[in-house]
Order: sequence, then structure tokens, then C-alpha cells
Amino acid sequence: MRWEPEPADAIWIERALSLARRAIGLAHPNPHVGAIVVKGHQKVGQGFHEYDQRHHAEIIALAQAGAKARGATLYVTLEPCCTTGRTGPCTKAIIGAGISRVVAAIEDPNPAVQGCGLGELKRAGIRVEVRNDMSAKRLNEAFAKWIRTGLPFVTLKSALTLDGQIAVRPGHSTALTGSAARAAVHRLRHSADAVLTGIGTVLADDPLLNDRSGQRRRCPLVRVILDSYLRLPLHSKLVKTARQDVLVFTTEPADATKAKALARLGIEIVSTRRRRGQVAIDSVLTELGRRGILHVLLEAGARVNGSALAADVVDKLALFYAPKIMGTGGVPMAQIAASKWFRQSRALTHLSVAPCGADLFVEGYFHDVYGNHRGRRKN
Repeated sequence: MRWEPEPADAIWIERALSLARRAIGLAHPNPHVGAIVVKGHQKVGQGFHEYDQRHHAEIIALAQAGAKARGATLYVTLEPCCTTGRTGPCTKAIIGAGISRVVAAIEDPNPAVQGCGLGELKRAGIRVEVRNDMSAKRLNEAFAKWIRTGLPFVTLKSALTLDGQIAVRPGHSTALTGSAARAAVHRLRHSADAVLTGIGTVLADDPLLNDRSGQRRRCPLVRVILDSYLRLPLHSKLVKTARQDVLVFTTEPADATKAKALARLGIEIVSTRRRRGQVAIDSVLTELGRRGILHVLLEAGARVNGSALAADVVDKLALFYAPKIMGTGGVPMAQIAASKWFRQSRALTHLSVAPCGADLFVEGYFHDVYGNHRGRRKN
């Protein structure tokens, strides 16, 4: 029998998603999940998952609901788990609580368990509906990419003029966007596990690359530098503030004396593969994925941006446009061979445009991590 969605389903799922967003920065490496138990059009329990608190969102919501859960509807942003890990399966608790209906925003993106939890609930006689909600997919896109491929989800963020320039000249820092855009960048950093840049940006800007959103996070934001010839200054802000949270990827042979000096100051040096005299960015992402980094925010200059785009490792663009024209002679967002790139480039999908203070925020996707990253997970 096909069940029709109830009129209030969209409202309750959106409220569950609001709960799930509170888990950003706190659930890593697990997905962001919120759950609400509703009976007689009233909320009787709710919860969201924090990794350090162990309990999944569904368990917290059911505990709040108590006996009122019997005959109620459970709204959850992700398919309930049916496997035992750090905690027991949520499906057993849902069945035991007497829930009569479960509305899930999306199925579990993990191909190894996708549909299994919902199937178990159906076999127990519980009405199950899946909304295939786009907001829920976006909330856990990094988890979906990593759990399917072992690679982090990559967002390329850049601030640029309307004619596509990021600086007046190479090696020169140019402030383009306003305070609203800067605050939005820190929210992006808060949602990421690592921020990645090249040594050129470090030498030009001497950035901190930290999360100044003011929101809680359970793991420090990892700061990753691509530095083929180990030019990172010992007096830079990154080195001075390093707390075992700065990774420098270099190529052999590296300056052994400089490497030891950086290591004594809390910088981890990682030697990796060279491509055209530079650190190979795909090798870097493979190593970051192996370390459990789910989401990388790429904040770099033209050369690194171009390498990432040419390697087709960028999943999403997040561009802040200042309402200005720079003209000729500036630095483009990406240093890349235009003729070859333009012929092969994917068109962005799910494009959105919105004001951000006095600036303009444009976002779009190169890859659908729920659709075209279904390959077997790499170890």
C-alpha cells in the first residue's frame, strides 16, 4: 500500500533539519542528524547527534518522548541505523518504543547499509516514508562523499571582482569583500574539517586560516599548506599558532634542517608525490581522506585553484563577488589553460545566487556526490 505524505511532514522535517544543523562541528566523523517525535500534532521529544555525547538523535528524541512515543511519528533527517557500532541500532529502539510511522529526509548514503534500516522498520509493520530532501542531502554531502570514496568533499571558496580577478598582481593581497562575506567565510570554515591553501597565499597574506565563527567544534580545524620547497616562514602566523593542527605537504628532497625546525614548532611535514614540480593535489586529498578529513575548504590562489580544477577534485564552488571591476593585469581566480579546460569543464548544477551584505554569493556544484560517486570505498 502506498502511503501519502501528511500536510505537516515538510514542516516537521524542516524543524528536524534545524536541529541537525546544530550538530555541525560537533558530530564529526558522523553525519549531522536531527530527530523529532510528534504525537497528536505536538512535539513530544527531540534531539540531535553530538559525537562526544554518543547517543544518536533518534535515541535522544525517544528518551524525551518516553511512553508518548507509542503510536507517534518519528521525523528524522537521515535513515535510522540498523548496525551496532559505538551504540546499538536505532531501529531496535524505534520498534521497541512503539513508533507507528517514520518519515526520513533521505536514505543513508553509505551503499553498504542504504535502505537496510528502513527495510527493518517496514518488516516490523512501521509505516516508512522517504522524502529525498535536497536540504538534507546538502547537510551531509561531505559525509556522503567520504563514506563512498574515502576522499574528502572539496569546496573551492574565492573572493573576486565581477570580472573574475582575485588580486591586483601576483603575490599581492587585495581586500575585495565586506564584513558580511568575511563572516560567511568563517561559517564555511566551521562546517569544514580542514582548510587548504598554497604557500603563495601564505607568503602574500600571512593568514591564520582558523575558525573564528565563535561556534563550538569537537575537532580543531586542520590547516593544510601545499609547499613544494618548504618555504613556510618560521615567524609566520601559521607557525606561531600551530597546535598540532598544521600540515605541510612538500616534495622530496625537502630541506631537512628547515623540516626539523618546523617540526619542533608543532608543524607536521608530509612528503608526497610531485607533479610538474608541485605537490600533487590528488595525493594530498587521498592522505587527508585516510586521516578522516571529510570536508576540505580550498582557500588558495590562482595556481592551486587551477591545479584543483584541472584535476577535477573540486565538488562545489562558493564564490563571493565584490561589485567592482578590476580590469586587465589582475590575477584570475584560476591559472589554467583556458582552451582545454573550457572544452572539458562541467557546467555547475544546483546554482544559487544571493546577496551577502554589499557583495554577491554564488554557489554551485560540479559533482553530485549522491549520484556520480558511487564507486567502492577506497581504503
